Amino acid sequence: MNSVVHESGAALAYGAVGIALMALGYLVVEVTTPGRLGDQIWLERNRGAALILAAKLLGVGTIVATAIVTSDDGLAQGLLETSVYGIIGIVLTVVAFYLLDLLTPGKLGATVVASDVLHPACWVVAAADLATAGIVAAAIS
Repeated sequence: MNSVVHESGAALAYGAVGIALMALGYLVVEVTTPGRLGDQIWLERNRGAALILAAKLLGVGTIVATAIVTSDDGLAQGLLETSVYGIIGIVLTVVAFYLLDLLTPGKLGATVVASDVLHPACWVVAAADLATAGIVAAAIS
């Protein structure tokens, strides 16, 4: 019974860290794109904004899951490692985004949320987010 209680507590703690990191990922997309992200996705049904956010959340989730699975130390150490790796992944996706912004015409944040039509740049940003997350996940495994 103690095992179940301990594992349940660990699941709650890792879940809380994962949710906090995904919230940070949401805020990063909010900051790097013009307008209110929630309004763009849920009220305006902006597919570009939704794709960018979905890729960010999947990427953060991949990093968090990999950090949890590879954590061999105690719960406190595992939570710390998961938090640090998650933040590193988010920072690197922001760096990748701004590098793409420098290499492409216009403002990338505005381009990906500009209209109801899904701009091809959205796929590039989503792929960069997922690839960056995959690289971080591979580095920690």
